[in-house]
Amino acid sequence: MCELLGMSANVPTDIVFSFTGLMQRGGCTGPHRDGWGIGFYEGRGLRLFQDPRASSESEVAQLVQRYPIKSEVVIGHIRQANVGKVCLANTHPFVREMWGRNWCFAHNGQLANFNPEPSFYCPVGDTDSEAAFCDLLNRLRSQCTGPTSLETLLPVLVEACVEYRRLGVFNCLLSDGDVLFSFCSTKLAHITRRAPFGPAHLRDADLQVDFQAETTPDDVVTVLATEALTDNERWQVYQPGEWRLWRGGECIAQGLSA
Repeated sequence: MCELLGMSANVPTDIVFSFTGLMQRGGCTGPHRDGWGIGFYEGRGLRLFQDPRASSESEVAQLVQRYPIKSEVVIGHIRQANVGKVCLANTHPFVREMWGRNWCFAHNGQLANFNPEPSFYCPVGDTDSEAAFCDLLNRLRSQCTGPTSLETLLPVLVEACVEYRRLGVFNCLLSDGDVLFSFCSTKLAHITRRAPFGPAHLRDADLQVDFQAETTPDDVVTVLATEALTDNERWQVYQPGEWRLWRGGECIAQGLSA
């Protein structure tokens, strides 16, 4: 299975620390050698870095680890290929424009016998993940004739994720640059850091950071991952079927689907 990484913050924040831990799982401390990617929202723009090489060996990943890009919403992914060959076109996260915004998506899992009807959005690669993303956007687009927010379309989004979950494993992160949606089929966790901040130590690398020295008392930062990235903090583990919507590091909506 693949692994996910997400961040929602109330101020532009870099994710170098968490990203460094996740990259080790791509071929060093984990088996996810089949590519990686990460997208950073900057206002209406989206910086996207991808590489079909193992993240632990990728020079592009090393660049990102040295480059403290500050963002309020981030989606990252490391891949262990199940469906689709190892290539750039099949590397998450996937991005599409809808209603004048960049929508970014990453998926962990596998869907059986998933063949959605062709519509406006079509996959470029041959993964079930990108097919699900395109189908999801097609469903959202069919609900409105003009621009609207992910928050407004939450019932449609949750219903679609529940359907995908019935076909296999569907853990995902989705954002329009404003909010970050997370859905758990089998495995997902998050931690919200706020004052008083303390030190954090990575599970997959001998690296520690004192967030007290890196933040202000008003900062709120939530990091999401398939499995906890640190070994000295208490991460909250999602239940199967649980979903949450994040804005500015805070959970603004949540639910548990059957």
